[in-house]
Amino acid sequence: MAINKKTILIVSSVLVLTCLGFLVWEHQTKEPAQEQVNQEKQGKDCAVQTEERIVRGTSLSPLIEPGDTVKVLFGYYNCHNVEREDIIAYNYAGNKDPIIKIVKGIPGDTFALKESGSGWNILINDQILKNSEDQPYMISGSGYKMLSLYATDYPIIPENTYLILSDLATGGIDSTHFGLVDKDDILGKVEK
Repeated sequence: MAINKKTILIVSSVLVLTCLGFLVWEHQTKEPAQEQVNQEKQGKDCAVQTEERIVRGTSLSPLIEPGDTVKVLFGYYNCHNVEREDIIAYNYAGNKDPIIKIVKGIPGDTFALKESGSGWNILINDQILKNSEDQPYMISGSGYKMLSLYATDYPIIPENTYLILSDLATGGIDSTHFGLVDKDDILGKVEK
């Protein structure tokens, strides 16, 4: 039986394509397996514990009123980004219970204060911050002194650092009281 060059070429081509097909198939089956490993690893680090809590303070009125029940998703930010306007539970030193605030500034935002009449407005990305009732935040006294230190040293909010505020236009026990906060002290996301 004579084998000609055309037969050898066809057999060689089939073998090459079969090998390539096997390699492509093997590569495709490995990626989902790696993805599954990543998801399993992430799931272990991202355990979220949900607790219901009754709100005691008035600093988020009218968004959240005293006596309202909220869900706190403890550990949520271990696997999710903290987003602007998130309502968060914050570990405030000296309090056995976390306080809840609104995230108004996130890493990479420009941060400044602007004098306006009898106080100072807080600017994020050159925009005056406003509360849920569309009132500009207007701080003075110790709130201004605290935030001016941070605005001078951190005109751009650093990585893993946040500006958190109450819904009171004059500030409260929030960043106007204790400055920018570290992500490690954000305990979880709050849902109304």
